[in-house]
Amino acid sequence: MTTKLNLNRVAIPKQNPLLRVLNFQEVALGYTEEQAIAEASRCLQCPKRPCVDACPVGIDIPEFLKEVREGNLAEAVRILKAKNSLPAICGRVCPQETQCEAKCSLAKKGAPTAIGRLERYVADWELADIARRRPQFTAPEPSGKSVAVVGAGPAGLTVAADLAKLGHRVVIFEALHVAGGVLVYGIPEFRLPKTIVQAEVEYVQSLGVELALNCVVGKTLSIDELNQDGFQAVFLGTGAGLPMFLNIPGENLSGIYSANEFLTRVNLVNLMKAYLFPDHLTPVNVGERVVVIGGGNVAMDSARCALRLGAYEVRVVYRRSQAEMPARREEVENAEEEGVIFQFLTNPVRFLADDQAQVKAMECVEMELGEPDASGRPRPIPKPNSEFLIETDTVIVALGTTPNPLIPATTQGLETTRKGTVVADKETGLTTRPAVWAGGDLTTGAATVISAMGADKHAAASINAYLTNEAAT
Repeated sequence: MTTKLNLNRVAIPKQNPLLRVLNFQEVALGYTEEQAIAEASRCLQCPKRPCVDACPVGIDIPEFLKEVREGNLAEAVRILKAKNSLPAICGRVCPQETQCEAKCSLAKKGAPTAIGRLERYVADWELADIARRRPQFTAPEPSGKSVAVVGAGPAGLTVAADLAKLGHRVVIFEALHVAGGVLVYGIPEFRLPKTIVQAEVEYVQSLGVELALNCVVGKTLSIDELNQDGFQAVFLGTGAGLPMFLNIPGENLSGIYSANEFLTRVNLVNLMKAYLFPDHLTPVNVGERVVVIGGGNVAMDSARCALRLGAYEVRVVYRRSQAEMPARREEVENAEEEGVIFQFLTNPVRFLADDQAQVKAMECVEMELGEPDASGRPRPIPKPNSEFLIETDTVIVALGTTPNPLIPATTQGLETTRKGTVVADKETGLTTRPAVWAGGDLTTGAATVISAMGADKHAAASINAYLTNEAAT
């Protein structure tokens, strides 16, 4: 008798769109136990395990899903954390639909198993009880070696956790007053609660990792001084926090933000917390008509934050069509449900000011799609004589970011590309400076959390080999 495939995934409960635009609470509410077991039971337990090959950090996905199905959540946690030290984060913000879920055998005939949502379910189960938050490993003997990790974002946390599990002393040097990097300043509370990030950081600390906050490497300390202080290896994971702009007339007008500034002012815990105004008196001045320029997840985050801060109309302007948007489909759908307006095949050419030097309108041109460019997407081409105006009093530019040049500028022998990324070996993460590794967005430009973590696990292995003289780097 042939078992009938269950092609329909279990929907995840969400806040009602009419209610969630009035708060910053998490939109997706997570699976119940019954829903999680039902969804995990859809996994076919494929012998070839294509989902594992598609996971950047190589999680044993069928095994952890089997444990969820059987109710063995402690074992599911152990399996997850053997490869991923930040599962509650990855289960929320990583694009599983283009990675592990894209290769799920069920996807050939229906919806793939909801691997990311089940990862979140297991991680949240662990975080719900502090007694469960214990390292799922036997601490090794100290190696006597010390590693400095620069940056407490996903790249730095991943490398630090992996090296601590191998017995090395690891100190993370973080410029901000709180660990988490882009996870705390860039991703809104309704998509990734700060309590989740803090809990994951505490797990990394429980492995023995030390945190040195409010320390700007390249200014407070140099790489040379870290070496002099006894760190035999340094890993750079400072991300890509320098915003990109359009470089068109009027871009310096009042009311025009970079998405980086806007989201930092809205999100950053223990600093501005604009989303809690008037309890925290550091509001962001958001007008009635907000335009967000860009088509990625950062643009979606910015648009949805603007709605929650009281904007009457929020419009996302993107120069290509919806099919080319790099944002996750789930985030686009959430934005649409909340009332964000999308205007495609549109590109700004200049901003217009009122008599107070405040932006009042944006002149745009209509676009059409041509042949693919270097990104593989159709190149947007301006239509002649297609100029028109969009009235706006707030603009958020969400075009991406590049690395901050501070560390390369103060570190002799550290080579960078013309885009400002640090040159590092693709397999090991080793830079052009001896005993210095780099990874994450610092080497690739802005990318996903899980892709950074995958590359950084290789860097951690290379650092360990260097420290233990097991292999040449």
